[in-house]
Amino acid sequence: MTRRPLAAALLALVLVAGCTSEPPVTRSSVAPTATAPDTTVPETAGPAPDSSGLAAEKAAAGIADCPASDPAVAAVPDGLPDAVLPCLGGGREVRLAGLRGRPMIVNVWAQWCGPCRDEAPFLAEVAADPGSDVLVLGIDHADPEPARALEFARVAGWRYPQVQDRDLVLRRDLQVVALPQTFFVRADGTIAHRNLRPFTSADQIRSLAREHLGVTP
Repeated sequence: MTRRPLAAALLALVLVAGCTSEPPVTRSSVAPTATAPDTTVPETAGPAPDSSGLAAEKAAAGIADCPASDPAVAAVPDGLPDAVLPCLGGGREVRLAGLRGRPMIVNVWAQWCGPCRDEAPFLAEVAADPGSDVLVLGIDHADPEPARALEFARVAGWRYPQVQDRDLVLRRDLQVVALPQTFFVRADGTIAHRNLRPFTSADQIRSLAREHLGVTP
């Protein structure tokens, strides 16, 4: 009678050990173009990535220069944080709180984020509309490899401007803890809507812009 409980306990122990026997997935075990399974943003920033020398790659990818931002306009309580971010691949810095005058779609992404890759074509399609009054801006967030980020943008067909949030400003000020996230920002700088899931179509982005910004990109 005592052997059956003992055997069951041993079997349970083996099964538990088997669930943890797989080696952890590390960045070195992932191919350069593969996607990491986790979309959670790290809690602390690593060393500042070096974007010097990437101007040629940015130009080859056709990525637009970063937009001019007002250095003096007051930040609004419900707007983007009052932080200055470097332009991905070089160029003028951008004061997020100083971006005013036109509605914006601000997409927060990273080259290691699988869902970011899935939604990339829809953002490219919306941003490519020549008749749009909406500024599409990308923020490469918590990303240690700007060269790969530029390659990601090139392959995705993103021609709109990109900045870097290498110091996790958005995590601190807007509670961005997973990617992708997209902010729909009014022309006065206030955030109208935050989309927490990857987009599934370009029409979905246009519909959200109509609903929250009153415009169609």
